[in-house]
Amino acid sequence: MLSIPEAQQKLLPEMYPLLQLRYRILQTIQLMQPIGRRTLADSLKMTEREIRKETDVLREQGLIDSRKLGMVCTEDGAIIIDKLRALIYEWSGLTQLAKRLEDYFGLQQVIVVPGDYNEDDTVLNLLGKEAAQCFQSALFDGQVVAVTGGKTVASLTPFLHTADTENITFVAARGGIGHEMQMQANTLVSTFATQMNVQYRTLFLPEYLSEPAYRALLTEPIVTEMMAYYEQADCVIHGIGSAEEMAIRRNSSPEDLQTLEEKGAVSEAFGYYFNADGAIVHRIRTIGIQLEQVNNCKQVIAIAAGKQKLEAILSYFKVAPKQTIFITDEAAAKAVAHAISL
Repeated sequence: MLSIPEAQQKLLPEMYPLLQLRYRILQTIQLMQPIGRRTLADSLKMTEREIRKETDVLREQGLIDSRKLGMVCTEDGAIIIDKLRALIYEWSGLTQLAKRLEDYFGLQQVIVVPGDYNEDDTVLNLLGKEAAQCFQSALFDGQVVAVTGGKTVASLTPFLHTADTENITFVAARGGIGHEMQMQANTLVSTFATQMNVQYRTLFLPEYLSEPAYRALLTEPIVTEMMAYYEQADCVIHGIGSAEEMAIRRNSSPEDLQTLEEKGAVSEAFGYYFNADGAIVHRIRTIGIQLEQVNNCKQVIAIAAGKQKLEAILSYFKVAPKQTIFITDEAAAKAVAHAISL
C-alpha cells in the first residue's frame, strides 16, 4: 500500500524536484548562516543565477532575510524545515533506507541525512544537527554523558543549547590521541558543557600506556573518579573509525600496523579493534570507558559517514549495543545497503 507521501509523488511528480531543491537551499542557509549567494552556489554546486532565482522566492515568502553579512533563515523558515523534514526524507527514499539498516543491524534507530560527507560541506552539519536533537530530546536530571573525540562528534557543537535539566555532566571517554587538540574528547566535553551551561570532567592522560604505567594510574584519585563516572554513564556519543586510520592517528609503530592487518582489523571504537565479523582482535591498554560500560548505557549515539567507512560500519555494527542510534549520510547508507544485499 502506498504511503501518503508516495501517493502525492505519484499524483504530482513534477512538484517533488522543485520542493526538494528549495528545501535544500533553505536548509543550507540555516546550517551555514549568514551566507552569501556565491558561497551558497559553490556549496550546492549551482550557478549564482539559479541561486538568485530561488532565494528571491524564499525571501518573498518570508523564509529568509538578507543582511549585511549574508542570508539567514527566519523563524518561519526554521519551522518550514522542521515541518517538511519527514516528507522530504520519505520522498527521497532516506526513510526507507534508514529502516533497512535499522532492521538489518537490529538497532534502536538509524537516521540517514541526504548527501555525501566527502563531497558536501553541509553534510557534517546535518549529522551534527540530527545527533544533537536526538541527544537533547532525551535529557534528564543527573545525566552522565561520555564523549569520544573526532570530527563527526565535534559536529554537534553549534546545535547544542542551554539545558533545562540539572546536574548534567559531560565526561571525556578517553585520554589524548594524536595532535588535533580541538577534536579530542577533553576539548569536546569542555565545549559541549559550555554550550549547554553544565559541568564536565576531563581526562588528561596519554591514551596509550605501558603495563606498569597503567597499573600505577589505576589507583590515582582522578582516575578512580573517572572510572566511577564511566560506571554511571547514561549516554555515550561516539564516532567509528577504520582500524588503519585510528592506528595511524595513535602513532602506532609499523609492527603494530602489521599486526592489525594480520589479525584482519577493520574497525575501531573505544580502543577496541574489530575484524569483519565483529570479533575483537586487539585492544589498546588505555584508561577510558570500556565496551561493557557502553553496553550498559541507556542511550548510545554513533556517528559515521562517507563511503570510506563502509567496512568499519559493517564490522562494528555486528556487535554494537542494540540501544544505539546510528546517524550516517546517504552515500554511506547506500553503500551499506548494497553490500548487505549481495
